[in-house]
Amino acid sequence: MNLNYTPEQDAFRQEVRQFLNDKLPDDIREQVQKRLRMPKSTTERWQKILFDQGWGASNWPTEHGGTGWDAVQQLIFEEECAMAGAPRQLDFGLRMVAPVIMTFGNEEQKQRFLPGILSGEEWWCQGYSEPGAGSDLASLRTSAVRDGDHYVVNGQKTWTTLGQHAEWIFCLVRTSTEGKPQEGISFLLIHMDDPGISVRPIIMLDGEHEINEVYFDNVRVPVANLVGKENQGWTYAKFLLGHERTGLANVGQSKSMMARLKAAAREERDGERPLMENPRFRDRLAQLDMELQALDLTVLRILTDAKGPGPAASILKIRGTELGQNLYELLMEATGHDAMAHLPEALDADYNGPRPGSENATIAAGEYFNMRKLTIFGGSNEIQRGIISKLVLGL
Repeated sequence: MNLNYTPEQDAFRQEVRQFLNDKLPDDIREQVQKRLRMPKSTTERWQKILFDQGWGASNWPTEHGGTGWDAVQQLIFEEECAMAGAPRQLDFGLRMVAPVIMTFGNEEQKQRFLPGILSGEEWWCQGYSEPGAGSDLASLRTSAVRDGDHYVVNGQKTWTTLGQHAEWIFCLVRTSTEGKPQEGISFLLIHMDDPGISVRPIIMLDGEHEINEVYFDNVRVPVANLVGKENQGWTYAKFLLGHERTGLANVGQSKSMMARLKAAAREERDGERPLMENPRFRDRLAQLDMELQALDLTVLRILTDAKGPGPAASILKIRGTELGQNLYELLMEATGHDAMAHLPEALDADYNGPRPGSENATIAAGEYFNMRKLTIFGGSNEIQRGIISKLVLGL
């Protein structure tokens, strides 16, 4: 097996690298590299730059305005963006709901929703989890009752990432209570400004407002916003989750984090030798580095499969999220006692106060807290192991 990139792929990498060098604004690069709090306008500005270049959706086919890149080109692009300090694009629109609309939506829905996702003018959030339906998603209770040309939606969604910024939410709702729980679920597209919708913030361990609870009180949603067929939403949900779990491998972000970790481990603190000179720490770091390379190859293998990600995406979700957590655990150790002084205010771009230790110390504790969620969202890793056992291994 030849694991080297082809000359064409190397040339593509150089093209992406040159584009990032020329077009990625310095202030955006600084926000990302210093892990500063990023306003909505920053992500919108970067998406507009990519859109103008024709690179707004690396994973979309050209017929819908995407790049038409193959899997290797997509990974090269994401890796170079992460290493250069570019913001992560919004997965909820580009990688999650858009493929569902392309595959199962009607022509009117494609014309209405895909352009706004591609340009970044319309943000999306995900309405899957509920207080009593997380890993057991089929037990969801948010209802949608048909009333003429509308559905009347009542219920609650939780852990809704960036819901405070989104114009739209794609929701799994219950349209039937007959048969198996999975057989009565539908996939609705709902505008966040519709009367009856309220959003309540959930403040996380790191003090950030990233996730929310969303409440639906007799919200009227046009039947035209139903994707595919009524009561077939479970099929579309599984299709979407395959794309989400592939993205959760986060190889590019992990490679960027690995570079930061190595830099932190080479720093001298309080006159002590750099932690990189500790053979036990160096061995652990080398182990993670090898696991990251193995994950990189596994992502390529799964994404280049003609059948698409399928249930094997669960492998990427497990390994990618576990590696992410382990990297931040080692960053905490490499940063030492300075990492304990978590200062949320230091994440503001205009903060001029004191910082504990190095730049890495400023972000270490907050990022460590945030990364604890990785093995839970997108379907907990315990659920992913069940999927692998049943659908991949056939046990």
